[in-house]
Amino acid sequence: MSVPLHDRVAALTAALDAGEGRLPAATVADGRAVLARVGERAALSAEHTVVALAGATGSGKSSLMNALVGEDIAVPGVQRPTTGEALAAVRGAGAEPLLDWLGVRRRHGLPGGPGAAGSRLVLLDLPDHDSVVEAHRLRAEHLIERVDLLVWVVDPQKYADAALHERYLRPLARHADVVVLVLNQADRLAPAEVDAVLADLRRLAADDGLPGVRTLAVSARTGQGVPALRDLLDDAAERRRVAVARMTADVEVAARRVLDACGAAPGRRRGRDDAGLPALADALAEAAGVPVVVEAVRRAAVRRASARAGWPPVRWLARLRPDPLRRLHLATGVAPGRRRGRSGSVDPAEPGAVERTSLPPAGPAARAAASSAVRRYVDGATTDAPDAWALAVRDAVGAADLADDLDRAVGGTALLPDRPGAWVRVAGLLQWLLLAAAVAGAAWLGALAGLAYLQLPVPRTPEWGPFPVPTALLAGGLLAGALLALLASVLARVLARGRARAARARLVAAVTQVARDRVADPAAAVLGDLATCREQAQRAAGDRGR
Repeated sequence: MSVPLHDRVAALTAALDAGEGRLPAATVADGRAVLARVGERAALSAEHTVVALAGATGSGKSSLMNALVGEDIAVPGVQRPTTGEALAAVRGAGAEPLLDWLGVRRRHGLPGGPGAAGSRLVLLDLPDHDSVVEAHRLRAEHLIERVDLLVWVVDPQKYADAALHERYLRPLARHADVVVLVLNQADRLAPAEVDAVLADLRRLAADDGLPGVRTLAVSARTGQGVPALRDLLDDAAERRRVAVARMTADVEVAARRVLDACGAAPGRRRGRDDAGLPALADALAEAAGVPVVVEAVRRAAVRRASARAGWPPVRWLARLRPDPLRRLHLATGVAPGRRRGRSGSVDPAEPGAVERTSLPPAGPAARAAASSAVRRYVDGATTDAPDAWALAVRDAVGAADLADDLDRAVGGTALLPDRPGAWVRVAGLLQWLLLAAAVAGAAWLGALAGLAYLQLPVPRTPEWGPFPVPTALLAGGLLAGALLALLASVLARVLARGRARAARARLVAAVTQVARDRVADPAAAVLGDLATCREQAQRAAGDRGR
């Protein structure tokens, strides 16, 4: 089923919109011009069929015009330049706006005209396409672009003229339905020679992209073939299809130019290349200083646990050591009610979010690796894209402020919980209890020593097994506190590695989101436009199944 003209027009419009700035400027300009012509022609008389007699000087267009209408309305020229302005023979009322749009001022009404009554026809005698006067050639080309049916009149001497085929017939490839090739002055040839010339003319037309084009041999002088040509024109005017066929062919040709500029269709669907994201994210994470941050998270987790679960008399020493994360100006957690992004990072719009870290800048090797990763991603995504689209992807991706985005992503990621783990709080409480026991034991022993020094009666001291209770409290509190601090230190180091791995996962997720937002999604948007441009151009060209 053929795609209707209005659907083709809409599809070509969508294709040009999607390819604006990436398609060749000439392709876009030609496509817009075709759309404008089609829109203007569709708004004018659909009752009239516009037929143009086009040809070179001496081909006999004017004589053929007279033979077709049955009146001497066109004056054949005898020297160059001949026809300088188009002449219209009009059958049927209401063609004035159409002729105004065509720019044809010389008009001749046909009261009866050739062919069936009621059919409306505008027959044009065009200026010579090979005129030595440039203005004449431009008028002819202007009308050739706009008429519904083109009748190319050639003569036996110049039917194979290279200028005719290269400049006029080849650009009309895919217009075979609205082109008729007429060999005039056939009376100068023998019947066998007429057949040979027509066969050669059809061969040349096929080479020009017009296979199956209709060909006729006529003689304006003797009338040979004129009735057959007149019947053909009358049939076109009766059916009123050639105008749509011409507009459809114009849209198809413009759409195929767009398709050529879009390149071959890819073997896979266009979109974001998620398979290439991990490698890109790893390189960007290295450039963003994620390994440095992960190590800082591990040391900060150990410091926090030691400061809360260590032996109280010396735990202040841990607090004297600088916090590795604070030195880097990094967030350690998210306060209640604060929002997180999709990757677990803090929303930078929230009050207190880190805008800039104090991470050391990436070294040359890391920056080069990140740039190479971005290039590899873009190259992989644009493997089968035309150069203009590949350049558009590179422009859309950019990397000017990628470092700032990565820094903000790292700075906005929650690295450690706001509160230490439950085991830290329990260990800290136990440490205070053990210290209180040791202090109580020391005070008890001190009191006993004071009584003995004053030679006062010393009360009996209770015992726990072989040890007096004060001694057990003092020694047990000190030894148990030291042992608990040692165990807490070992456990803190083990769990800190888990904290560091979790922080790395969140950091990589945040960096991956930057890679999506700054590299993958912009690239996918451009390649999505390419896919849209190609798909819509295929529809405009009538290729439903491609």
